[in-house]
Amino acid sequence: MKITRIDQFFPRPRTRLVKITTDNGLVGWGETTLEGKPKSVHAAVEELADYLIGKDPLRIEHHWQHIYRSAFFKGGNVLMTALSGIDQALWDIAGKYYDAPAYALMGGPVRDRIRVYAHWGIRDMTDEGLAASKARLEHLQKSGYTAYKSGPGGKWRAHEPPAVIDAFVEQAYLMREWVGPEVELCFDFHGKMTPGLAIEICHELKGMRPMFVEEPVPQENVDALKQVSDHVPFPIATGERLLSRWEFRQVFEKQAVSYIQPDGSHVGGISELKRVANMAEVYYMHIMPHCAIGPVALAACMQVDAVVPNFLVQEQVDFSLGAGLVEEDWKVVNGYIELPTAPGLGFAINRAEAEQNREYAEELGGEYFYAQDGSVADW
Repeated sequence: MKITRIDQFFPRPRTRLVKITTDNGLVGWGETTLEGKPKSVHAAVEELADYLIGKDPLRIEHHWQHIYRSAFFKGGNVLMTALSGIDQALWDIAGKYYDAPAYALMGGPVRDRIRVYAHWGIRDMTDEGLAASKARLEHLQKSGYTAYKSGPGGKWRAHEPPAVIDAFVEQAYLMREWVGPEVELCFDFHGKMTPGLAIEICHELKGMRPMFVEEPVPQENVDALKQVSDHVPFPIATGERLLSRWEFRQVFEKQAVSYIQPDGSHVGGISELKRVANMAEVYYMHIMPHCAIGPVALAACMQVDAVVPNFLVQEQVDFSLGAGLVEEDWKVVNGYIELPTAPGLGFAINRAEAEQNREYAEELGGEYFYAQDGSVADW
């Protein structure tokens, strides 16, 4: 069996797909979404296709090593996203070849279903804003979600006045009031804060007992991350912008967080996601794979969620559940998705919807923020 062609599609905002076809008709799908850098990843996949065409798709580890190690410059978000999508597609082919879910080829499942959390929050305290937040919560509760993630929106400076901090804290406590103590709430700071500001806000939140705070500070400085963890009385998480086991190494060795959030479409695909999870287990860290893009990425994450004992909960957003790109949407029941049993990544693609290309427009992750004085602000 040989790879005969590699195609790429942009069927939805924040959804970039790669399709690998073999000479015996088997097809594998992966997701290469990197918000704000679609042309760069597209070019990277095209370059990697020159190597992959004519190769055996079942040599997944060999291809991973070649793509990562054969160039003088390694890693980076563009290459690792391209590698991630290709790796996912190769696992999809392998599962279909052996007529088994990809997780069955990794030792088999250690759980029967995957716990997921939804995105929900309160950011507008007007009557209209509160009504919209309440309506979304009620919609999500029908699926039985038991965990939700929100966060402070917009740009934040090195420090903000009490009114800004108090507004976010008020929203967080109102969320707790609405859902009660049986539901877990978490907050994504998107790396917007300085250590001092993150610690201050976390202490304001401690009374409502968050499940975790994600990326309180930018990911580049592990010591700053550990400083926050050491001064906060609940779990801190990070990892969506760490791109391989080597980038997670210091986080592990310094015990800088409680939970890690590698992204299956950025960290190096299914292969590297599992390796990172296995490393984390040694440090008693649980994984909560990041996934804020499409259903192929979610399917890839769930293959690893199924087989690692230190899995905690899986992120997903509304369109991760299908959005018409797969023949049957993932179903959330009582806060869980049942393990897929179909071969490969567990879905049948809707080719009519998936094999499309749309014009790129600015989307979440591709916009820019500037502070009031005109200086650049972190996303």
